[in-house]
Amino acid sequence: MIGRRLRALGRSDGAEIAEAALVLPLVFTFLLGIVWFGRAFNIYSTITQAAQLGARAAARPTCATCAAPTGSWSSSNFPGNAAVESAVFSVMNASSVDPGQIIAAPNPGLSQCTLPPPAPPGACAPTGSNIMVCRAVVLNPTSSPPVCGTVVTFQYPFQFYLPFTSLNLQQITLTAYAQSVMEN
Repeated sequence: MIGRRLRALGRSDGAEIAEAALVLPLVFTFLLGIVWFGRAFNIYSTITQAAQLGARAAARPTCATCAAPTGSWSSSNFPGNAAVESAVFSVMNASSVDPGQIIAAPNPGLSQCTLPPPAPPGACAPTGSNIMVCRAVVLNPTSSPPVCGTVVTFQYPFQFYLPFTSLNLQQITLTAYAQSVMEN
C-alpha cells in the first residue's frame, strides 16, 4: 500500500493543470494589454486626423473667388467655429470616438500674424465644444519670413482596463495638435 502511494506521488498527472493556472492569467493580461494599447493608438490617430481636418477647414476660404477687403482680415471669408467643429466631429464619429469627451487644451500661446492681412483680435479661442482654434497665428516663429496659418488643438481622455497591473483604471490624456497654412 505504501509503495503505491509513493509511485502516485512521483507521477506528474496534474502538472499541466498547475502550469496552465500559472500561465493563463499572464497570457490573458498580455492579450488585454495589446487590445487596450491598440485602442489608445487608434483613438490618438483618429483625434490627430480630426485636428488636421479641422485646421485645414479653418484655413481655407469659404469662397475662392470672393475678394477679401484689402488690408484687413475678413472673418466672413473663412469658415466659423461651427464648420471647424463639424469637420472634427465627422472624423471622430466615423471612428466611433465620442466627441462629447473632448477636453479643452491649454492655449498654445502663439503670436499673432503681423503680415497682411493682420490678425483679428482674440484669434485664439476655444469653441463651444472645447476645441481650441487659433486663426492667423505665426506657425514658424524662428524662420523668416513668417508663415501665417491656423492651429486646432484639443485633448481627449483615455482609460486603461488592465487587471493585475499598475495601469488598471489609469487615465491618460491624449493631445491632438494640427496646423495649416492659411490660403488667401
